[in-house]
Amino acid sequence: MATDKKTMTLNLTEAEMLALEKLSGVKDLSKTAVLRQALRLYQLVDSRLAQGDTLYFEDKEKKNKSELMVL
Repeated sequence: MATDKKTMTLNLTEAEMLALEKLSGVKDLSKTAVLRQALRLYQLVDSRLAQGDTLYFEDKEKKNKSELMVL
């Protein structure tokens, strides 16, 4: 894994920053760590969808599934 790091500026709306700060606090991670996890998750989802897989959320109590549509 490369250790070279790049710096970037990220402009977020107030709502996006609040969501990031909330996740950061709940997960006890830095905002950078949360964004890195989100990027890895998005890469995984995008890769699996590109392979033709389908992503679902399952409500075990109601016994139903909802397909996640990603653009």
